[in-house]
Amino acid sequence: MRLVVGLGNPGERYRRTRHNVGFMVADVLAHRAQVTGGSVQADAWTAETSLAGVPVLLVKPLTFMNRSGLAVEQLMRGHQAKPSEMLVVVDDIALSLGILRLRERGGHGGHNGLRSIIESLDTDDFPRLRVGVRRGEVGEDLADYVLADFADEDVLVVHEAVGRAADAVECVLSEGIVAAMNRFNRAELD
Repeated sequence: MRLVVGLGNPGERYRRTRHNVGFMVADVLAHRAQVTGGSVQADAWTAETSLAGVPVLLVKPLTFMNRSGLAVEQLMRGHQAKPSEMLVVVDDIALSLGILRLRERGGHGGHNGLRSIIESLDTDDFPRLRVGVRRGEVGEDLADYVLADFADEDVLVVHEAVGRAADAVECVLSEGIVAAMNRFNRAELD
């Protein structure tokens, strides 16, 4: 079973924030797979389903972003999964709004959710999908920026980007990470 982990923060306060793009992608995938419930295990919302014909466990850690690795590590152990069998979906303020970047492995790039997972698993050798959330100036306080809601004028771009990110996840599952990188790692939206 593959794990698709969307990172974010739980609760209504954070639902529409830049930092919750991973949760948004997991929600779209759950909708596409007609998941109607799910359960809470290992401090995460989870749902077993099938995407692109592949059995997956959709995961949204409920530990808040900076502690995402705790939930992910427990689930990986419980499902006897290897890091290479996981795909993590995160927001990225280094990328312009709507740009996608798939990578087979890599560092945390300053993202505290990725940092937590890397520290908990003691490896950075797992695929990740970064979804660009930057529009305009970020300012000095990165936390304020990523914890702010998207501007009203950006909502349509966000919906499109989240849908494309869900497409990218399904492509990774059905065709592999290299094919998905070739298709989705483009400089501009189509």
